Amino acid sequence: MIYYIFGKSASGKDTIYKRLIAETGWRRVVPYTTRPIRDGEKEGVEYHFISRGALKKLREDGRVIEERVYHTVYGDWYYATVDDGQIKPSGEDDYLMIGVLSSFLSIRAYYGKDYVFPIYIEVPDAIRLERATKREMQEKIPKLEEMKRRFLADNQDFSEENLRKAGIGKHYQNIDLEGCIYEILEDTGKSHL
Repeated sequence: MIYYIFGKSASGKDTIYKRLIAETGWRRVVPYTTRPIRDGEKEGVEYHFISRGALKKLREDGRVIEERVYHTVYGDWYYATVDDGQIKPSGEDDYLMIGVLSSFLSIRAYYGKDYVFPIYIEVPDAIRLERATKREMQEKIPKLEEMKRRFLADNQDFSEENLRKAGIGKHYQNIDLEGCIYEILEDTGKSHL
């Protein structure tokens, strides 16, 4: 099974992702990006940081499962999931992925609805804005304009209408981190861990 975490920026996806990896034994699936590495990130942990040329080659080789581009104030940043052997659907392993609604839908279309479990994380916008600002101010060069663009774009991308069209009924509220994680573990049958 692929468990797929997605939600608006600064909803706590990364924190929940790291906790679930540590507590469940689910295998991490590392996506690819052309965006610059952030302070504290490591190659092959959060992402595989690649050039646009390397992504083009993966695309030409037919290895890109899903891809999206964000037209940021710093230029175009690409994100992709690549068929690189990380996921073996016929095996006994469970996997954990992280992304956005469009990437979730592409992964579900590729692997099948019965093999992909949605974990939509949600918090009130005021909390998201506070978290996003705090995170951005910790960067050597804060990119506040890009933070603002992402924040506004998320409200459109994750509209109730788009979530409903995608068949996402359950919203995991991340106001209380421990409660949110417990609820996810309950719903995925991992609460006994």
